[in-house]
Amino acid sequence: MQNLQDHFLIAMPALRDSYFERSVTYICEHSEEGAMGLVINQPISLTIRELLTQIEIDSTDEFSQEENSVFAGGPVQNDRGFVLHSPGGTWNSSMQLTKDVSITTSKDILEAIGNNLAPEKFLVTLGYAGWSEGQLEQELIDNTWLTIPADEEILFDVPIHLRWQKAAEKIGIDVWQLSSQIGHA
Repeated sequence: MQNLQDHFLIAMPALRDSYFERSVTYICEHSEEGAMGLVINQPISLTIRELLTQIEIDSTDEFSQEENSVFAGGPVQNDRGFVLHSPGGTWNSSMQLTKDVSITTSKDILEAIGNNLAPEKFLVTLGYAGWSEGQLEQELIDNTWLTIPADEEILFDVPIHLRWQKAAEKIGIDVWQLSSQIGHA
């Protein structure tokens, strides 16, 4: 089994699922027990400022349009927040995934984001995508996803509406040229 932590799952064009259609999912954890990831290109109608207001955090920061997006991280526990961010800071519940990416689930990072103390780069999601033992591997066999090593630029800097296409371009393909048929030798 190839460990896909710190990889992107790129949804194949034939995937017609409300959470995953044309999605790019950052895999945070992958083991024999299953996988956990966050969709990084499906913004919801809730802004960061609105989220902070809902959880009673005063905010003094002004956000760019891209920074102000909250994403549907996946269909599991969509009332739970996750922040992918550049390393740094001393948050209560944080784990460094790579030298360039950390994940934090504690409220203190949201307080920092609202008050000009945010990490240099960040992405806020509600919910996550989860796969049980063997489920992701079967979906890969079924031609549901393409995989590539994660790219910090796509994760944080590429405009939201271009992330799916740009991730596929990293492989050297045009996603619209792909077939949903599985080849057999």
